[in-house]
Amino acid sequence: MEYNTTRNHLTMKEYGRHVQRMIEHVQTIEEPERRQRNAHAVIELMGFLNPHLKNVEDFRHKLWDHLFLIADFKLDVKSPYPIPTRETLKAKPHPLPYPKRHPKFSHLGKNLEVIINKALAEENPEKRLGFANAIAYYMKLAYNNWHKEIVHDDAIQSELTGITQGQLTFTNTPYVKAYRMQPEGRDNRGNYGKRGNGGGKFQPRGGSGGGGRRDSRDSRGGGGFKKKRY
Repeated sequence: MEYNTTRNHLTMKEYGRHVQRMIEHVQTIEEPERRQRNAHAVIELMGFLNPHLKNVEDFRHKLWDHLFLIADFKLDVKSPYPIPTRETLKAKPHPLPYPKRHPKFSHLGKNLEVIINKALAEENPEKRLGFANAIAYYMKLAYNNWHKEIVHDDAIQSELTGITQGQLTFTNTPYVKAYRMQPEGRDNRGNYGKRGNGGGKFQPRGGSGGGGRRDSRDSRGGGGFKKKRY
């Protein structure tokens, strides 16, 4: 019996042991044309065993790269694509430059600082005022989201003046809805457990002062029942 510990290393587990043995057999074929035909047959089998690669761009290019990788780059066949090498496949990619932006006002973020710079560079007075109103609204909204309370417009204008050295002034009041916790047991209409107009009590169905159902007592003051007439 043959165990996995005695077999050679499985290069790509996605294709299995049988595909690797087929590629090893293709490497032993001495006739170039027959070796080329068998390589194309293995490529078709690899694509059939992994249909999800068809949704990948240049999937046949990837299949040929996998073929040479499984063959340890020792397969002498012609490829419709550039034949990869061990160095190109195992080369480390170049590190991507991470944008390092240091905002002057970290509680407002770098994006608001960029908008403020655009507003200061705007020459049109109407657009400049529109920038100022939008910036003031965002500053008030950010304060409300973080502190769960409304900040006064004077505080917003004071901070905006400090950031822009007094070059931006907003005119309209940046209305931001206050954050208020809804009391427990209160519905959306402001009622506390009321039903109808009775304050939570059910009204009797039978008249204003009775108990609802009338019995056959005498209505003239007697405590007894009426006698039936035959």
